Amino acid sequence: MSSTGAWARRRSRRALLQAVYQWQMTGAETAAIERDLAEEGALKKADREFFRELLRGVVFGTEELDALLAPALDRRVEELDKVELALLRLGAFELKHRIDVPFRVVIDEYVELAKAYGAEESFRYVNGVLDRLAQDLRALERSAS
Repeated sequence: MSSTGAWARRRSRRALLQAVYQWQMTGAETAAIERDLAEEGALKKADREFFRELLRGVVFGTEELDALLAPALDRRVEELDKVELALLRLGAFELKHRIDVPFRVVIDEYVELAKAYGAEESFRYVNGVLDRLAQDLRALERSAS
């Protein structure tokens, strides 16, 4: 069952952090990761279509996303903490491909996940990188706000 709405997407983003982290560490297939998370209950009341789109978008678009992120980073992508990297890839995907989601929402959601699951100050780093990325990818939206 798939839910929609802000809360369902928030649940999806939390599960996406787990999914992308797991993929980065193991290279498991997206279907297997989704199945595992569903069995664990992590996708209960989540927007499953949103989850699938972002998971596949990150996994199959890693090269593009890393190239987008690189100019905004202070180190190489390979040197990033795996939780930060997962959050940044997800945020970059949403900023680039989900223009229906306001850039402020994208940044806020991933900053909150960084506060909950990242290293002590990683939320500041995630905020700074995604904000710089939004300046490029969402210039019109930013200027209108």
